[in-house]
Amino acid sequence: MEKEISLVRRKNHQDGFLYFQKTVLKYFLISKDIFRYICYNKRINYWKFGRQFHKKLSFYQFGYGSEVSSLKRRNQTIRDLIYIHLNEQDQYVLTYGIEFAEFAQTLSDSINNLLMLKHRFEHGDFNTHTMFDYVSRDKLGRLVEDDVYGYGDFCWIDFEEEEAVNELPGQTIAELLYLGHIKEHLKPPFYNYLSNRYVYLAHDDGWFNRTYYRDLNDFYRMLGEVIPGKMGQMKVEKTLLGIKKKKTYPPITRDVLLSLKPLMKEGAVLSIKDIEQNRVRIEIPIWIIGDFANMDDMYDEYEAIVKEPCEAKIVFDKKTREWKIYSR
Repeated sequence: MEKEISLVRRKNHQDGFLYFQKTVLKYFLISKDIFRYICYNKRINYWKFGRQFHKKLSFYQFGYGSEVSSLKRRNQTIRDLIYIHLNEQDQYVLTYGIEFAEFAQTLSDSINNLLMLKHRFEHGDFNTHTMFDYVSRDKLGRLVEDDVYGYGDFCWIDFEEEEAVNELPGQTIAELLYLGHIKEHLKPPFYNYLSNRYVYLAHDDGWFNRTYYRDLNDFYRMLGEVIPGKMGQMKVEKTLLGIKKKKTYPPITRDVLLSLKPLMKEGAVLSIKDIEQNRVRIEIPIWIIGDFANMDDMYDEYEAIVKEPCEAKIVFDKKTREWKIYSR
């Protein structure tokens, strides 16, 4: 009897392993050899590996017969759901749903060189004084095109001249190490040596991003372009010739976004996937959901509140092609 139970357990274990392996290979595009090396040679419990392999996709309830639709859902929400928690006092914004490529493309005119605090970019240069890699402005395009999400931790601070980097005191280098490791500041992370405008601290880029802005107007400018950009990516229409064409929308002005500041200071989520529209306008709902550092909890709160009336809407008038804010 005990032998039969043992065989059943072994079969269930093998079935679960094969199911998990198939899912990982399909969704993360890694080879069987790499997978086997991780799970066998490294002797990592595949169940724990499933939870840790990508926090963004939440394998917390992963079981032998569980569906993988939730994986697709979580991946999709990176594109069509934006969470914002604004901290004006410390000059940073905590976000979910805004990726480095979107950030860099909208603020490209104000980004120079990047001192890489955490990364896996293979085409940077090395600074011997700080022992950090850096990416010069002429290589930013390659970094934008790279899979920075796949880095896991992706942290950087911009700077103007390498000569200034070579003069950084030890205390400042220690503060930069702390920024990259803890993703929080010991003191305001704006340095005269670097003349930096930003500090970008991300884990699973687009999943958890803490970004410091020397001038918060840059944040509003970025957000004002990212939201219409995401809408354009989602609303693909066909021309008379059957050619797919992305719709374009004008940027949302700073004054319009400033009216959302009270909501963003509390922690707000904008849901592009829950857009409502008719012939005259498009409405993006916004809910206040609070301060979250754990984006799994944030997403669960969004799911719990999405059926309730929203606090405000960003409205696009199709006739005037202007943006407005409606609040209840």
